[in-house]
Amino acid sequence: MTIPKDLLDTLMKDYKNPEDLIGETGLLKQLTKQLLERAMQAEMTDHLGYEKNALSNNKAGNARNGSYQKKIKGEFGELDIAVPRDRDSS
Repeated sequence: MTIPKDLLDTLMKDYKNPEDLIGETGLLKQLTKQLLERAMQAEMTDHLGYEKNALSNNKAGNARNGSYQKKIKGEFGELDIAVPRDRDSS
């Protein structure tokens, strides 16, 4: 996948120093958080078989049940993310 140049230009328009990119509230940390949360929501949608806020045709009774906060550690430092959960914890 190639990231469009205009998207990069938009993301970097307020860039002034390395802290804006790799700092505690920098772009890389924000992107990592949002990408991880979006990926986990997509996994939950696939697992449950219907989109968030859609009327489910689910006879098993499993459904989304909010999220919980989790702190993860990586090369980017520590990051708090919202992990989605389902009623059956499956």
